[in-house]
Amino acid sequence: MSYVITAPCIGEKFGECVEVCPVDCILEGDEMFFIDPDLCIDCGACQAVCPVEAIYHEEDLLPEDEKYFDKAKEFFAAAE
Repeated sequence: MSYVITAPCIGEKFGECVEVCPVDCILEGDEMFFIDPDLCIDCGACQAVCPVEAIYHEEDLLPEDEKYFDKAKEFFAAAE
């Protein structure tokens, strides 16, 4: 399981989540930040510091937010 960054992050450049991630699985994309679902260790540190409350555990995503999990997977697949 993984945490997922959702719509409230679009256009934001805060990055607190990047600073606290112990495994460096969060990267900045063109419009928002993404969490690598293969590297995320489910620690929740990122969720605790998100100033726009955009980070949710994969299991807690609303149906309309599931596309952000897919976007994260696509982002990291393209980065390989």
